[in-house]
Amino acid sequence: MDDAKEEIRARLLVEDVVSQYVELKRAGRTLKGRSPWGVDKTPSFMVSPEKGIWHDFSANKGGDIFAFVMEVEGISFPEALEKLAAQAGVELNKYKGGDKKVAQQKTRAKEALELATKFYQFCLTKNPTVIKYAMQKRAMTKGTVLDFRIGYAPNTGKALTDFLVKRGFTKAEMETAGLLNRFGGDMFRGRMMVPFIDTQGVIGYTARVIGEGEPKYLNTSDTLLFNKSRFVFGLSQAKEAIRKNGFVVIVEGNMDVISSHQAGVREAVATSGTAMTELHLKALSRLTPDVRLAYDGDEAGVKATERAIMMAGDLGINLSVINDYQGAKDPDELIQKKGREAWQEAVKKCQPAVDFLLDKFEENLDLSSGVGKREYSDKAMKLLKYVRDAVERKHYEQLVARRLDCSVEDLRAKKIDDGPKRRLKKVALEQKSDILKGVRDNLQAIVLYGGVTSVKGVELPEDEARKAELELVFETRYKGWKSDVLEQEAQQLLVRYKQEMNKQEVAMLTEELARAEERGEEEKSAEILRKIMALKKAG
Repeated sequence: MDDAKEEIRARLLVEDVVSQYVELKRAGRTLKGRSPWGVDKTPSFMVSPEKGIWHDFSANKGGDIFAFVMEVEGISFPEALEKLAAQAGVELNKYKGGDKKVAQQKTRAKEALELATKFYQFCLTKNPTVIKYAMQKRAMTKGTVLDFRIGYAPNTGKALTDFLVKRGFTKAEMETAGLLNRFGGDMFRGRMMVPFIDTQGVIGYTARVIGEGEPKYLNTSDTLLFNKSRFVFGLSQAKEAIRKNGFVVIVEGNMDVISSHQAGVREAVATSGTAMTELHLKALSRLTPDVRLAYDGDEAGVKATERAIMMAGDLGINLSVINDYQGAKDPDELIQKKGREAWQEAVKKCQPAVDFLLDKFEENLDLSSGVGKREYSDKAMKLLKYVRDAVERKHYEQLVARRLDCSVEDLRAKKIDDGPKRRLKKVALEQKSDILKGVRDNLQAIVLYGGVTSVKGVELPEDEARKAELELVFETRYKGWKSDVLEQEAQQLLVRYKQEMNKQEVAMLTEELARAEERGEEEKSAEILRKIMALKKAG
């Protein structure tokens, strides 16, 4: 795909791509703006049209147009490639060595779904009953209906099929798009249609029955375009608010998302037709580490929160729970009964997920009895195994110990059978700290472009886009510095870089030590402790 990337880069100016998200102003040979991640007080986001790269000095991010779209949209490289290829008018199929037939099927499916969505939107405007349902019973505004592209599927059985056939689509293409039932007619009939929209457009639907009928919601099954284990409903509409405000709210239903956006909480998203998966969380973690769950406080909601905690630790996510519904069963009902301000306030008053679960465990058990204490400690210690940070875990261990009137040592002595161990994902040290990345960027920039020869052992990049980014860093921060001052700065940065590397490694080893101690692995604990002491002495 290198040739495709180069053609896209040649057709798209970096400033044109970035300016879709950031207001840029000329500053000499470069362009300057405010960080799209909202972490700077003064403009610290730089773009070099000449080099085709960007760098955010406040967030320590940078790269080419592909890196920018991946960061700002929270998407993978293949998704960014497709998005930018569409903007550039580059046909990726001619660069793919894979199955062109599948690529063509996807293209036709996208076209069919886009046309189907417009058809459903038109049908909504002609049906007073559905308009009344959407705007009165569901309290949607016209703006919300347009924003979420809501429509209506006629109850005639072949209305959409006949419409698409007249416009050149085959039954096979409609089936690939998930628009046909097993009898070859319309999949969706007599339902309010809410499209599933991702960065490339419509990929499927959730369809709600009007009035009585089962199932209440009917979702597109997995297709070439739609995968329920990956798709996050409402994310395309929520991305800007998530980036700006630094958090995401995960609600249970698609209508909760729509109501939430209309009520001013535009950070709301939902999974569609499935429980939350690690793929869902991973997609959201690219945008923010602050994830707030708005689940019911019933047994199913508690179980879902437990599963989320098990997944969140490996992704560096701070998980909290919204549970102040004032008697309503969900966000949609809270908004309808108490008003938008009640939901906005509930989102602000979120509770750390571990605290929420420990409180729920206590509600359902008798802690005045031995059996109750045993069950509570079993549940609590099983949960705390997924708290990766050693300091945070110790805080909760002490909290549990106080509730049970026992010692932390008593709790750690318990043998908890929690099934197969989750394999911890190894994350590179340099990716775990923005501070570390910033120091490394400055050091590499000086060594590459400052003529500094006294600094040894600094790994320099070979990628041309990365080199161009470092050149921008150098020109912005160090241009005009005298050679002896640059030498001194480089030496100081090298010392700090080694210190930050040591801090990161000590933090990871400390977590590993806590897990080894929990398992009673004395020899391993001693070995890890020796490594920690050596690093601290060296740092």
